[in-house]
Amino acid sequence: MSFYLEPGLKQSAEAGEHNFLNKVAAVGRAAGITLKFRDAKEAAVSDPSEEYAVLHMDPPPHQNAVTVRRAYYYPFWSIERTAKRWDFDVAKAVFDPADVPARDAASFVNRWRRKWFEGWAPGPTGHVYIPLQGRLLERRSFQSCTPIEMIRAVLAHDRDRPVFACLHPGERYSAEDIAALDKLEHRNPRFAVQMGGMATLLPGCDYVVTQNSSVGLAGYVFAKPLVLFGRIDFHHIALKPYDSSPAKAIRAAPLHHPDFDAYVWWFLQKMAINAGRPEAEEKIAARLRGFGWPV
Repeated sequence: MSFYLEPGLKQSAEAGEHNFLNKVAAVGRAAGITLKFRDAKEAAVSDPSEEYAVLHMDPPPHQNAVTVRRAYYYPFWSIERTAKRWDFDVAKAVFDPADVPARDAASFVNRWRRKWFEGWAPGPTGHVYIPLQGRLLERRSFQSCTPIEMIRAVLAHDRDRPVFACLHPGERYSAEDIAALDKLEHRNPRFAVQMGGMATLLPGCDYVVTQNSSVGLAGYVFAKPLVLFGRIDFHHIALKPYDSSPAKAIRAAPLHHPDFDAYVWWFLQKMAINAGRPEAEEKIAARLRGFGWPV
């Protein structure tokens, strides 16, 4: 079993300091498989006839390879045969809130909300929160429209609420991107653009609109309705304009109240692997066996 990892992660995994990868390694070791730790760039020459390969976030290069990725929040992880989150197995699964233990789900969400978002409190309230990603004037393969068109749709179909579009601190925006936002801001007094601001804008918003930002999943933890203009793995309880229309999805959003707690529990505790649980190695082994690995 070869782990193809970027330098910092490779060092951590090789030293046995990475909780989840440690458990994946333990599963391989228990099956008598020799472990190797290699640079991520070497995955291109991985031979499926000679090894099973584990990558981090990169596309698996062959049928005996998987990619592992954090399921947005520690200690939850996914093991997949694709690097595209919208094609993960959980994205294709059917969510039924009736199958979720309600009391466990509520306790689970309350506990992790306190851990992940300690100290968060609403700033403004009653607004639409649009966490932006990058390339605002492009429509990428997983998107139903460009991010700028998404903003225009919100302004057109929700004519009452303030709308905050927030730039991602880790993205680089072109002059054309910024000019397009400035133009919308100038023409719409209800519309404001700022850098970041999730900790104050998410708790008090009426709903979230995004292409496929992970903020949408965080919104579920705060029981915030989500309008998704792009494809992603946590789509099941979101309103999706590509399934109906932007107008219908946006107008329905303020009163959209699925079972948020049940969904978060199902998505993370059932469908992902909680590396902090005693049964984590058993779930890892079962997942790898499902891909035909001899573990």
